[in-house]
Amino acid sequence: MTKVIGVRFRSAGKIYFFSPGKYTIKKGDHVIVETSRGVEYGTVVSDPRDIEDDKVIKPLKTVLRTASTKDDEQEASNREKEKEAFRVCIEKIRKHELDMKLIDAEYTFDNNKILFYFTADGRIDFRELVKDLASVFKTRIELRQIGVRDETKIIGGYGICGRPLCCHSYLSDFVPVSIKMAKEQSLSLNPTKISGVCGRLMCCLKNEEDVYEELNRKMPGIGDFCTARDGLSGEVSSVNILRQTVKILVSVDDEKEVHEYKLEELENIRKKQKKKTNGGKKNSQEDAEIKELEKLEKIEKQEGKAKSYDS
Repeated sequence: MTKVIGVRFRSAGKIYFFSPGKYTIKKGDHVIVETSRGVEYGTVVSDPRDIEDDKVIKPLKTVLRTASTKDDEQEASNREKEKEAFRVCIEKIRKHELDMKLIDAEYTFDNNKILFYFTADGRIDFRELVKDLASVFKTRIELRQIGVRDETKIIGGYGICGRPLCCHSYLSDFVPVSIKMAKEQSLSLNPTKISGVCGRLMCCLKNEEDVYEELNRKMPGIGDFCTARDGLSGEVSSVNILRQTVKILVSVDDEKEVHEYKLEELENIRKKQKKKTNGGKKNSQEDAEIKELEKLEKIEKQEGKAKSYDS
């Protein structure tokens, strides 16, 4: 077992493990650590704990020191300088007439590098911009191209639920989201209703996917033929996944009635036979929506790691 603490460098950013070493560190403390980008200032998001050795990426780096008042002041100063760096970069982008959108500017703690995050359609020649920025700031410059999901994670905002965006508030890593998840949860397949502010499928579709998969596994589907304990039988007209109830169209005294049953009240479920309708063609609107969702899903898979341009 190895004792570690979890450290985060940005709000809702990825959590990295470090060894607390000789220091007594608790959740909420600020620490100075060494990363691949140099010396960084981070926030401890988990108390020291023991984890299995095979879950630790070797070599595990040790905390350099707990942050002092001077370190706190430098971090605050860096945040202020980032605002000026952002403003200057905007001016340089306009000067070079580059088709790009600047999202954020970030100083490393030791001021060894400034990172500029941006979005752009395709690849653009940034060499002159990098040289121009390096001459102004007299330090290393890195331009990092990000996708729309990363852009939304940095900027933040509110979802259609009225709450702060998951990616900006707590989601450390993006998870693959698929159309299948929307189908499992009986959601509308209209892209405008299940897409987030970033234009991609909503991350929250993943949150309850495991629960819906388990609940759906027990439920009959619409069109299935069921027999209840009271002896009535008929075709399933609708299901309520969360309540685990089923509405069945039954015949009573030669009249059709809809009866609602709890799942445990059903004794026999016979799956409907799949058959083509409309000559095997889907409704044109439904078909267009599915194609649009498949397009979003494909784009999401293609969006790989951020591209960087370093001076």
